[in-house]
Amino acid sequence: MDLLVREEAQLTTPARLRVRSAVAGSAALLAATALMVAFYLPSWAYPLWNSAAALLLIAMALAAGFTPRTLGLTITRRTALVAALGVAGVAAVYAVGMALPETQAAFRDSRAAGLTAGAVAWAMLIRVPFGTVLLEEVAFRGVLPALFGARHGEWRWRPVLAASAMFGLWHFFPALHLAQRNQAVHDLLGSTGAVIAPVAAMLAAMGAGIFLSAWRHAGRGLLAPILLHTATNSGGYLLAWLLVS
Repeated sequence: MDLLVREEAQLTTPARLRVRSAVAGSAALLAATALMVAFYLPSWAYPLWNSAAALLLIAMALAAGFTPRTLGLTITRRTALVAALGVAGVAAVYAVGMALPETQAAFRDSRAAGLTAGAVAWAMLIRVPFGTVLLEEVAFRGVLPALFGARHGEWRWRPVLAASAMFGLWHFFPALHLAQRNQAVHDLLGSTGAVIAPVAAMLAAMGAGIFLSAWRHAGRGLLAPILLHTATNSGGYLLAWLLVS
């Protein structure tokens, strides 16, 4: 909260109140979404709920006075170029990882076992981009950094670290079962995985959040991390399915 107070020092009282209301509303919406996804939503509703949540976050930020440019919603030639470079980089890393027997185990995930081609297509084209990536990038690389004081074209560590820390916490529920689902993680950590893996996963998510924030900064827009994130997750689904099917 001290960060928010410092960043609001030059704002008028109505503007400060709008920003604080947007922060509270965003935090409440993300907490509710995390619980709904973890315990209540059927799989088909996951993309619908999260896409609606992303739009609501944008609406709250715009109502608080932030511009589409500050939120990363504009697309320039630079944004498209950085986005394309990100997708190409992910493809190259995955190609090398699959070519080496020593690294193939990292792609094995029990969730891909038994999936049909249609289910994999659903995961890659709908569930990942609209159920996972859109909300996470809008929230943690767009709206929250702006609410914490980030400005378009200017790198600020405090907003990035605050939003990335929240991104790590966002992965609490998925991290709980990581050691059970990923054979490479289970083999590495053994019986201690149930404790170590969730903490490590949330710290890794925070690190990934910082990297994606840098990619958003490089591209001057959310399209860059959105496509990089989608390529990473959707490509991971495809490779895991190819290895276990």
